[in-house]
Amino acid sequence: MTLTLLEHPLVDDIVSRLRHRQTGPAEFRALTRRLGRLLVAEATRGLRTEPVAVETPLEETKGRQIVGGLVAIPVLRAGLGLLDAVTDLCPWAVVGYLGMERDEVTLEPRDYYAKLPPMAGSTALVLDPMLATGGSGSAACGYVKAEGPESVLFLCVVAAPEGIARMRADHPDVPIFAAALDRELNANGFILPGLGDFGDRLHGTD
Repeated sequence: MTLTLLEHPLVDDIVSRLRHRQTGPAEFRALTRRLGRLLVAEATRGLRTEPVAVETPLEETKGRQIVGGLVAIPVLRAGLGLLDAVTDLCPWAVVGYLGMERDEVTLEPRDYYAKLPPMAGSTALVLDPMLATGGSGSAACGYVKAEGPESVLFLCVVAAPEGIARMRADHPDVPIFAAALDRELNANGFILPGLGDFGDRLHGTD
């Protein structure tokens, strides 16, 4: 399994603003969308392309275009914050949804909704902003793999070492793209220093 941490001044700036406790929902959503574009651009670096002939206003030249399908799967509800970034950069992408929540006692995931499109021959992007224990991320990747995509990529904003270890054990073939790798989890399974509950901050709920 490969872990790619985005190293860029823009990423550092956005993550710092996302972490700040006084960043409100409107700004939080805008920052997430900006950061998502950087994550998606890096994650899709390996998409296959093929040569094409292009007619410019002056002459014909050679170019390249992406081949193969792309499927974005946000893990509800926090993953919705990264979805617009995918469709902004890849408007042809197909979208599926996974509804998962963490049991606050066992810290294990439970699913409550799944709507996934056909994925054969496609690259699947699993969008889950916080990779904490890794339970939800691992379960989501398992659901997506069952649909037979060509490859699965996992995109998150913040990851914890425990989540990375869980993904490495369960899905060593799934690359992870993250904006930050934090220190640890607390007793309640929240990432430290983290940025709080991503879904609540994104949607302005408690």
